[in-house]
Amino acid sequence: MNQLIDVKNIALDPDQLVHNDKIATPMYTSSELFEQEQEKIFRNTWVWVAHTSEIPDKGSFKLSKVGREPVIVVRDRKDNIHVMVNRCRHRAATVCEVHKGKTSSFQCPYHGWGYGLDGSLRALPNPEQYGDDFDKSQHGMLKLRVESYQGMIFATFNESIEPLEDFLGAAKKWIDLFMKQGGGYPVKTLGEHQFSVPMNWKVQLENTTDAYHFPIVHKSFLQSLDEEAEKTFTFLDGEGFVEDLGNGHSVMVMIPELVDLEEDLDRKIPERFAELAQALRDEGYPEDQVRRIARAVGGSGFNLNLFPNVACSMAFFRVLTPVAVDKTDIRHIAIGMEGGPDIANRVRLRLHEHFQGPMGFGSPDDAEVWERIQRGVDGGAELPILVNRGIEKEVPGEAGPRGHVSDETGMRAAYAMWKRMMQE
Repeated sequence: MNQLIDVKNIALDPDQLVHNDKIATPMYTSSELFEQEQEKIFRNTWVWVAHTSEIPDKGSFKLSKVGREPVIVVRDRKDNIHVMVNRCRHRAATVCEVHKGKTSSFQCPYHGWGYGLDGSLRALPNPEQYGDDFDKSQHGMLKLRVESYQGMIFATFNESIEPLEDFLGAAKKWIDLFMKQGGGYPVKTLGEHQFSVPMNWKVQLENTTDAYHFPIVHKSFLQSLDEEAEKTFTFLDGEGFVEDLGNGHSVMVMIPELVDLEEDLDRKIPERFAELAQALRDEGYPEDQVRRIARAVGGSGFNLNLFPNVACSMAFFRVLTPVAVDKTDIRHIAIGMEGGPDIANRVRLRLHEHFQGPMGFGSPDDAEVWERIQRGVDGGAELPILVNRGIEKEVPGEAGPRGHVSDETGMRAAYAMWKRMMQE
């Protein structure tokens, strides 16, 4: 199981790179392999680009990425959502550099080619110089296929790919549960924390369903909690599990009693949310709504990993963007309640800052370990990277193999999908 890998003769063959219980070091270090991933994975599957609350009105837009390719996500005047490569069809300049906003059109700053919200070429200076055969309808911005589920917008360059809902499959149940964090209101994005880490993107892909590291890497976070909260987050000896959901997706259930936030609302409100609950009562909210909101504010008791680039992680979206073989951009997006109580959304943001913010505990601690992994793989290239924890004790789950909450079932799920796509 732990034999060395002959990396000199591995030839970047997916069969040699990925085994059921281990992967080879070039998975993190090969620039050639990274380039293949951009084409075979990120251009050929559904990639998360935005949440509908980020483009709420007609003319609203935001910049995003599909792999390394810059795109604009925009809502047109008919309320349709488009995702377009952020590149003028003339000489390739980006037509937008504002991260987020509202507009009636896009214009290239180089020669003034103008595009509508649907990406169509509307006007250009001195068109007669292109000749009588020049057809504006053939020179619109390159558009991607777009579909959404529960407000999560995905795009793909692959026009023949299966529908998004089929791709999500068994993960849809968990997305539905995750969105109950609206507490009876629609979910919306709040602030976000962005940073870059010198690591391969797959290091992050592994992390979201890795509970094994939590009591070690996040020891300082656990020590910052009150006794009741610390007990809640000490879950390795609990009834949690990790399950392969198919197509590279996986779910890690850490706190089973918080899977469905609308169940057992009569349970005692945790002490850390008692002040919020009383404030809601003082504002006139009925008790059942108070309990629903107070429960939702704490987040779901699971992490959902959606291959290849987004996670619904307890109380926020985690989005990865591959930049280079040893560099990945990360966005941690806080979520709240559209139209919900301001005080509840403020509590959500404070909780996000506590764990995921730049001065919090989770992001800095995780980033340190991710960077050390990338430094470590520069040595002993022939050594395998193990993903074998719990492999012999897996049992059938609702959708696929299920293991203990600390098992590496989710990683094996992601690498099985990686291997499938790299071989197609």
